[in-house]
This record gives sequence, structure tokens and C-alpha cells, in this order.
Amino acid sequence: MEQSGGGVSPAGRKGRARAAQPAAGEDARTGRTRDPERTRASILAAATAEFSARGFAGAGIDAIASRSGANRRMIYHYFGSKRGLWLAVLEAAYERARTAELKLDLERLAPEEAMRRLVTFTFDSFIGNRTFINLLNSENLHQARHLKDSERVKEMHSPLIGVISTILDRGVKEGIFRAGQDPAELWISIAGLSYFYFSNIFTLSVILGRDLQGEEELQRRRAHVADLVVNALIADGRCPVPPRP
Repeated sequence: MEQSGGGVSPAGRKGRARAAQPAAGEDARTGRTRDPERTRASILAAATAEFSARGFAGAGIDAIASRSGANRRMIYHYFGSKRGLWLAVLEAAYERARTAELKLDLERLAPEEAMRRLVTFTFDSFIGNRTFINLLNSENLHQARHLKDSERVKEMHSPLIGVISTILDRGVKEGIFRAGQDPAELWISIAGLSYFYFSNIFTLSVILGRDLQGEEELQRRRAHVADLVVNALIADGRCPVPPRP
């Protein structure tokens, strides 16, 4: 209750002090309501772009803060350190890739069609977006020392290897594929055939004198990789898939 003469009672001062404090979830500087999930996602998106462009060593927290609109304190609050942010970026990139693969519903397709679909999808996933390649290049430069701390990445790959194993087993039972194929080795081959092409596309274009980013070249390479993988799995006695024009 206000006192005469314009004074304010202790209770009134406490009430005004409480009113001046930011409400829960409100930014003290701007007065705007904070959205933790949106802030975290914004930081992650900015970090992905910065790390992809400059690698782990070259990217700076200040640059990521500028891109995201968040301050350094918020970045460290959500991710703990630059290393923690880098690992979160890697995990998110792997999660996007593995989630997209599992949505292909390959188990409903015939074995040969399912394998071809997986190969072409993997190849196409690198077109137009070098972010994943750049992140992998940087982490391999550091000998995967950050990725070793991630249990999530290992868990993400188990379902995919299981799907490939199921396709191979069905193909063997139907007399389409040769027995004894290691699903993990096969996945390395599929990913490697696609990854190498795109990770070296600029130097290869110069060496071969061809625009390997052109649509005709991409179509030719996509078909070649798919035929190469599928033909390698074909059981003895079956005619391999004829090469595509």
C-alpha cells in the first residue's frame, strides 16, 4: 500500500521488483518469450552450416552465435562446449540419413529391386548437398575422435544393417543372390561407391575432362553403381542385370 507523500511501502517495493523481473521463459534483455527447442534447433542449424564450411578446427563459436542469433552463453548452456556442439551436429546428420533410408520400406520390395533402390537412394542423397560429405571429411581428419564418444550413432546403424541382412537372406532363399554376403561389408561398398564420386567430383572432373556434376553424367554413374552392386550379388547360374544405356 502506498504511503502518503509519494512513498512506497516495503511490500509495494517488493511487488514492483517482482514485476520488473523477467517471467519464466522470458529473455531478460529483450523481454521476448524464449523457446528452448527453437533456440537449440537454430544453434544446431547454424553450427551445421559453419562446421560444414570450415570444419571442426576452423569453425568458431562467435560465428555460430552470429549465424544463429544466440549468444555464446546459450550455446554453452545447450551443448556444453564446442566439442559437444560438433558431436550434436554429427549425430543429427547421421540421424537424418538413417531415418530417410528406413522410410524406404525396402522389405516390401523384391530383393533385387530393394537392393537397387537402396543403392540409387544412397547415391542421390549426396546430390546437391555437400554438408554431410564435408562433416565426414572433417571428422575423419580427426580420426573420428569425437564420434567415438557417441553411442547414438552406433545404435542408428543397427536397424539399417538389419534391413540389408533381411534383403540378402530373402534373395538367397529365392535363388537370386549368392549366399555368404556380409551386410556390413556390402553397406561399406554401397556408401563408398557413392561417397568417393561426390567427395572427389571436382578433381575427377578436371582429370577426366568431363562435367561429372551434369545430369547426364549423374544418371550414368547412378546406373553404373546400382548395376555394379546388384550384379555382384547375383547367384551363379543367373544372368546378371544387363548394363543400362
